[in-house]
Amino acid sequence: MDDNVAILLRDSNKIISKLQLLSVFFEEDVIYKIYLRTQVIHKLFENNPDLDINKLELFHLQYTSTIVELLKKIKASNERNISILLDEIHLNKELIDNIEDSVFTEKNFNLDKQRQALKVNLSLRKLYQILSDNTDEDPFSKNINAFSARFSADFYYDIPWALFEELTTYNPKEVYRNSHATIQRKLMGVLCKTDFKSEFICGLASSHLVLEIYKLLEEDKHFLFLPSRNVFLFCDLSKINGIDWSNTMSKKARLKQELMDKNDQLQSAANITKTTIPDEIKNLIKDYYDKIDDVNFLQNISNFDVQANILKSMLNTNSI
Repeated sequence: MDDNVAILLRDSNKIISKLQLLSVFFEEDVIYKIYLRTQVIHKLFENNPDLDINKLELFHLQYTSTIVELLKKIKASNERNISILLDEIHLNKELIDNIEDSVFTEKNFNLDKQRQALKVNLSLRKLYQILSDNTDEDPFSKNINAFSARFSADFYYDIPWALFEELTTYNPKEVYRNSHATIQRKLMGVLCKTDFKSEFICGLASSHLVLEIYKLLEEDKHFLFLPSRNVFLFCDLSKINGIDWSNTMSKKARLKQELMDKNDQLQSAANITKTTIPDEIKNLIKDYYDKIDDVNFLQNISNFDVQANILKSMLNTNSI
């Protein structure tokens, strides 16, 4: 074997190795078939010294280099698209970390709402005594408004302003009032009957105002507390539509879960994008394989014009 043949066979093996790596990367049957067919053509020249070795070089210049360049362009394009997806995943992870640093947990909320219910019950009991004694003391427990200030942004359900107004509207003739609080007369009667025992159910918010909703433990009735005006009124929960009462996660916790789900979707898309080949290009690659798999292929290998259209289409496609 002369030096020129050895060099050309060595170069042939190098470009076939590149094609092999790309076939493994994309895991497409047609690419693997192209790799196998290219090996067959190489072996044909390697095992038949009488064949013109320059035709093997020409084959690689016209065909193997073309498919390798095309696949490398697709790989680079996919990597750019993956980079965009990974950047979004990274930004979402930063948001998740920030949320974890600031979010109040379900445990915090559940513990504090029990304390809040106790404060409200004690305040209502004291309000009853003050109204009965006709004095003007402040009935409210210390920091009674701190609960809503702390948790409303994350745990309270949003409602329309029109509904908020409807729930907090009352007839002045039907309430007890002093300088500190307002309470419906019938509500006070029921509270006395049930020994001022209630539990916190949920919070509602509209704009910058909030409501706290409580359930009487021994009655199937609810009342609301409007902290901004210290008002207590019966509350008909049937008026409040469109709320998933079973969803007790905080807004930030829900956002965190949504971001985590989004990242799972983005990662899945990145995994798929990594080896994606557009259908148009798959068809071109299939045409390429059909050409080199033709039994008469080697007889036409020197005819550039015969193959010009497919090669030009492969390298100039707009699908990458």
